[in-house]
Amino acid sequence: MKHYLLTFGIALILPALALFNTKATADPSKSALSKLAKAVPGVAMHGEPKYGPDFTHFDYVNPNAPKGGILKLGALGTFDGFNPFIPTGVPAAGLNSFIYQTLMIQSDDEAFSMYGLIAEKIEIAPDRSGVSFYLRPEARFDDGSPITAEDVVYSFNTLIASGHPSYQHYYAGVASVSTPQAQKVTFTFKPGDNRELPLILGQLPILSKKYWTDAHFEEQGLNIPVGNGPYQIDSFEPGRRIVYKRNPNYWGKDLPVNRGRYNFDTIIYEYFLEPTIALEAFKAGTFHYRSENNSKMWATQYTGKPFDAGKIRIENLEHDIPVGMQGFAFNLRKPLFQDPVLRQAMAYAFDFEWSNKSLFYGQYTRTRSYFQNTELAATGLPSPAERAILDPLKDQLPPEVFTTAYEPPKTHGEGRSRQQLRHGIGLLKKAGYTIQDGQLLTPAGQPVTFEFMLYQGGGFERIVLPFKKNLSVMGIGVTVRTVDVTQYTERLRNFDFDMFVYSIGQSLSPGNEQRDLWTSAAADKPGSRNLIGLKDPAVDRLVEELIRATTREDLINHCRALDRVLQWQHLVIPNWHVSHHRIAYWEHLQHPKTTPKYGFDLWSWWQKPNSTAP
Repeated sequence: MKHYLLTFGIALILPALALFNTKATADPSKSALSKLAKAVPGVAMHGEPKYGPDFTHFDYVNPNAPKGGILKLGALGTFDGFNPFIPTGVPAAGLNSFIYQTLMIQSDDEAFSMYGLIAEKIEIAPDRSGVSFYLRPEARFDDGSPITAEDVVYSFNTLIASGHPSYQHYYAGVASVSTPQAQKVTFTFKPGDNRELPLILGQLPILSKKYWTDAHFEEQGLNIPVGNGPYQIDSFEPGRRIVYKRNPNYWGKDLPVNRGRYNFDTIIYEYFLEPTIALEAFKAGTFHYRSENNSKMWATQYTGKPFDAGKIRIENLEHDIPVGMQGFAFNLRKPLFQDPVLRQAMAYAFDFEWSNKSLFYGQYTRTRSYFQNTELAATGLPSPAERAILDPLKDQLPPEVFTTAYEPPKTHGEGRSRQQLRHGIGLLKKAGYTIQDGQLLTPAGQPVTFEFMLYQGGGFERIVLPFKKNLSVMGIGVTVRTVDVTQYTERLRNFDFDMFVYSIGQSLSPGNEQRDLWTSAAADKPGSRNLIGLKDPAVDRLVEELIRATTREDLINHCRALDRVLQWQHLVIPNWHVSHHRIAYWEHLQHPKTTPKYGFDLWSWWQKPNSTAP
């Protein structure tokens, strides 16, 4: 399961790592970590892992990739610190990948399996009431000090007390943590059936207790921290550039999970304020690799001499990665948007088919599921297994959950969506809304007006403005406000918005993070991912049941049931997605022949021998 902290439409991915499971033969009545439990180097969420204890490298890397060279990357916006774990400031790019490592690491060609990184082995209680991690004796921070169980306990307690609020949700099932040995740490769980929790704890980033005890963890700052990863911060210009150099003493360079990875001697992030400026810099060779998320740019701007001469290569790489849900999201904390009829009616003002044809060069597919591009997505009517989950909540759910397969409104793509708009106006009038002098009024007589917040450089103005025009036909007044990234991020953290573009990432093994996305407890906690502000007891129950799923089939059914309920809540106006990576890179770079189905591992690339970076 991968966890996403979503702010201004860009996912800041927390370390998501992986392990494998063997069947325990202990008496469940024994203590949480019976001596009969078996310590293993990895575990899968369901079933057995792909890679056994003697594997030498992941299948999607080149274990013989040459080391050396340089990789320059582009980043948008700015940065003001080196702490990616707190809810304030803007951390520099690359920190989670290069500086801070976790107990375990996830493979990208399995749904959710984790393998040992800082932890050599994991021991799960037969009744899953606790887990122990055995740390590698060779694991070191980059100041040379060993990584101990005390560092693990310090990291856990610090992230819970002072880290991003999402950590409290991820680790809410932990009752206590102890250090029975210098290189062993044990987590005991609260009562309940959270099968995912041992794997989630494997994703715990490990901090140096020695360093952070004297530093100010709660504050973003530009003091170079003590890390434990394959690279170190070599130099930086605040907000403009950060340079990582390979750590020659990195303790984990020969581990199977790292073989064929982290091949560049130097990795540099150059910052740009605008995507168009960044693209021109890429074409000039200022940085070397670019993943494009703008369909217009992909269709029209990747041309010119370096492309014609083969200096820059472009590829579309198919994948099976969950794309989640991107949409125009409502803030349900606002009284105006607490009416689901208004939210449903407004969806008829977004003409995706016209946008795809006229703005996106036909490159996108309409999103309809919160688990899009996976087997977890709800389709058709509920199956008997889904009905068994939903029926006890029938009185609390929209009736359409049981009778109708959700589909977003659809047009012919000709830019004349009158029939669609008439249908939306009809829904509103039936619910008691009226139009006076061209202004839509609520049943209580209040004008329907709101602000749509965008961030500078996001490129959404050309999409939102036609949406605004259609809303005006319905009598709805919209102000489109574009703010800088720092203000945008801060306003989202404090829920100070009416509507914005929300990208809700998902994984192939959803679990604890669903609490932070959907539950009532997260709705009023600043910094949580429940930016929509959903408070629904039925959804709270569905989330908890999903987390307790014991088999893959059970998880799939619970995800589909939750998906149906979220769809018919009309929380967002669904946008679009692609199921392939659109990438461009300079010719001195090379990547493995195999692309993992469920991920994209740029750190397995390398520089060709005897080549020169631009």
